[in-house]
Amino acid sequence: MNSIPISIQGYHKTKKELEELKKERPGVIQAIKEAREEGDLKENAGYDAARERQGMLEARISHIESRMPLFNVIDLDKQNSDEILFGATVEIEDIDTGEVKKYTLLGPDEADYKNGTISILSPVAQALLGKMEGDEIIVDAPRGKIEYEIISVSYNGSDALTW
Repeated sequence: MNSIPISIQGYHKTKKELEELKKERPGVIQAIKEAREEGDLKENAGYDAARERQGMLEARISHIESRMPLFNVIDLDKQNSDEILFGATVEIEDIDTGEVKKYTLLGPDEADYKNGTISILSPVAQALLGKMEGDEIIVDAPRGKIEYEIISVSYNGSDALTW
């Protein structure tokens, strides 16, 4: 992947997370040192927990640092189009069931289905990209093909973010 789309807000949130994780390093190192001083490391739950936390911390730091140079930062407040693009808030209706869903398309590092945002790389978003209000799309899902009609497309800028 050559570039990863992300909103300005998502970029700042990720950068802040990275800073917080790096601040946590000394505390984890200290916890490992103190647990080592307790003696036998084979049956030292505190040592094992601190090492596990260090591993998770370093893995997350490494993951974020590897992605930061790939970020293509996009200003949601400048996005506007009749077509569905990154940052669009889209309302779709399942043609078979009549169920209506509303999603905002964001980058994979900031998408949160529970908050109504989906990754621009998801099958639903991929089917929506470039389409317009009134168009129909077909999405391959585990339960089979689902046909949706696009009810509305809007660009709410940074107001679309709920985190």
